Amino acid sequence: MENLIKKVPESSQFSYEEQKSYIKQLVDQIPEDAKRILILPPDITRKHSGAGVLTSIFYDFLRQMDIEIDIMPALGTHDPMENRKLKEMFGTGIPMEAFKTHDWRNDTIKIGEIPAEYVSEVTEDKVKQSIPVKVNECLIKGGYDLIISIGQVVPHEVVGMANYSKNVLVGVGGFEIISVSHFVGAVAGVENVMGRDHSPARKLYDYAQEHFLKDMPLLYILTVNSTDIDEESELTRMLGIFTGYDRSVFERAVEFSKKVNIIKVEKSLNKVVVYLDPEEFKTTWIGCKAVYRTRMAIADGGELIIIAPGLHKFGEDINNDRLIRKYGYVGTEKVLDLVKENSDLQENLSAAAHLIQGSSEGRFKINFACQHLRKQDIEGVNFNYLPLDRALEKYNINELDSGLNNVDGEEIFYINNPATGLWVAKDKF
Repeated sequence: MENLIKKVPESSQFSYEEQKSYIKQLVDQIPEDAKRILILPPDITRKHSGAGVLTSIFYDFLRQMDIEIDIMPALGTHDPMENRKLKEMFGTGIPMEAFKTHDWRNDTIKIGEIPAEYVSEVTEDKVKQSIPVKVNECLIKGGYDLIISIGQVVPHEVVGMANYSKNVLVGVGGFEIISVSHFVGAVAGVENVMGRDHSPARKLYDYAQEHFLKDMPLLYILTVNSTDIDEESELTRMLGIFTGYDRSVFERAVEFSKKVNIIKVEKSLNKVVVYLDPEEFKTTWIGCKAVYRTRMAIADGGELIIIAPGLHKFGEDINNDRLIRKYGYVGTEKVLDLVKENSDLQENLSAAAHLIQGSSEGRFKINFACQHLRKQDIEGVNFNYLPLDRALEKYNINELDSGLNNVDGEEIFYINNPATGLWVAKDKF
């Protein structure tokens, strides 16, 4: 199959019929002897990307070709998707038995190891251990003739720009590569990583792609989307689709994403208000995107207010939730000391990384407005607490415009979903 790249003007979008036409071009190139295909879309936390729609289009075409189709959402460390969520994201036309659930701690198989020397080189000696590379055993033992990885390229706090091989190595990857690569991204510094291609974590994924994934029948479908979300469909506008096997396709998507997903504000912001959709953001493990994606736009001494009506725990799994509650978001220097002193963090470096990334490093105040977690829970992890009703009374999300607003004589900057972009002050990027 040849590389297939298509973009639309930034003020436009791919219609549903245009998406179908694009996927049909890809389907027409699938070898006639292909009998089993695995699709790796993102999970519900990336619903707005429209990848669920692309997946359902693929399924509709492929099932007419006598091809056996499995779909494994790239959960990474996230909670498994309930049937209700699968139908919400992928529609009702795909039978539930077509879906497989990835378990990052138990369902993986080793395909190689990144040597300690290389890890040390790309991290400037900050991390010196080798990294076993594992992926879900279905990718190796499933007998698939084609594996289709679907996802959105967008600025990311760990790897710089999301997707490409990350969707495989993290989305359906194993404990070690997820844990260590996230720690590598954290110690590199969030501000030094986000919105950039060749980050330390990306270099690790590139090594694994070149040495361990290149013979796998992987086809990457990468989208670039707008930052605005349609209220009716709850999707962003799809502006570009980049398909192929090699890194050049990813690089083209990265350059386009930098143009449309990095929002530059003229000066650092004193107060930012971020809304977290309750169906998408139920944990700080995901909800701290509100911190990651705005920290380069917020002034020293500024304030971040995160309105999180669906927040009911910290970690996506029990172990990470326990570690967050135990240590809290206390900043890089303190977390690195805690890692040296505590075996539970040494054995769960992705949790340590998250504690670094979710901290403001003391630069600005972080407030969580929620209803299911208590004041002492929020303050116990080093955030500030606001009652949800009080926050919604002052900041009526139905009346706020994306960007600058005036609320009771005070200028605030409003973001209705932090996962869609990266906000930066021009003098900080």
